[in-house]
Amino acid sequence: MTFQTNIMKRIKILSLFTVVVTFLSCEIQTEAKTLRLGHGLDVSHSVHKAMVKMGEDLLARSGGKLKLEIYPSQQLGTERECLELLQIGSLDMTKVSVGVLENFAPKMKVLGLPFLFRDRQHSFDVLDGPIGEKLLNEGEKYWLKGLGYYDAGSRSFYTMNKPIEKPEDLVGEKIRVMESATAVNMVKALGGSPTPISWGELYTSLQQGVVDGAENNPPSFYLSRHYEVCKYYSLDEHTVLPDVLLIGTYVYDKLTEQEQKWLNESVKKSVKYQRILWAEAEAEALREVQKAGVQIIRPDKTLFAEKVEGIFEGYKEDKEMYSLIIQIQETN
Repeated sequence: MTFQTNIMKRIKILSLFTVVVTFLSCEIQTEAKTLRLGHGLDVSHSVHKAMVKMGEDLLARSGGKLKLEIYPSQQLGTERECLELLQIGSLDMTKVSVGVLENFAPKMKVLGLPFLFRDRQHSFDVLDGPIGEKLLNEGEKYWLKGLGYYDAGSRSFYTMNKPIEKPEDLVGEKIRVMESATAVNMVKALGGSPTPISWGELYTSLQQGVVDGAENNPPSFYLSRHYEVCKYYSLDEHTVLPDVLLIGTYVYDKLTEQEQKWLNESVKKSVKYQRILWAEAEAEALREVQKAGVQIIRPDKTLFAEKVEGIFEGYKEDKEMYSLIIQIQETN
């Protein structure tokens, strides 16, 4: 009887231990949170690589309590669609161009103004400072919280049929632009015909002659393989338009203060890493498209800048926006 009693006690203890282990395991699983991040770029893009790095850092920093799942290449929709998913809480994070974000956070459109920044360093000084921070918070009333800016270099025109050496060369040319009123106004001011088309549809649109060209930075021109269709790349560098990493406010507000800190620290590290990758990718892209037969044109930028001065004048009636423009221009 004693032997049987001992066996029964051990079975009860083991059963209790199993219950405790199962409970603790469930607790650990419920503590771990997964943030789903959708974006439209290729996996070879510097932004995607920086996001992967961010996920690794976040996992290590949080001790496995915060994870990042990344869905690239428009798997979850276009940039605009991903923003809408964030607003309703169906997606946690995304990366979009400022040009698209201005439809959801109007003051962001200031960053899309042509020839706003003196050079790349000037743009970093603005974005990393109080002006950039204020703009990141601009989308919160639209349920979108900005976390940081990824470098997207300078945007320039690329075309199929002729080189763009001066603004007059854009007259009559159908140029693809983002769904951005600022981009539309800029191309109009330069004499072109702006045509909003989603990024994923652009290659086919170029092939079919729906548009004559587009405008974007060197890595995007290269990685999208648009150089296979467009053999002229004019480096007028009209806009320095960053990418913005965002999280839905529904999701962010549910994170603990510690989790928010982990996320923000991982984002900052990711941004620094991406800027290094971007500089390398930009140089490589220009080398590779030239090898593929693309003619690189370096036009007189002042000719283009003069044509768009009226866009700045149009903001004088909006005192708040015009003040923001002046603050950016005067940032050292």
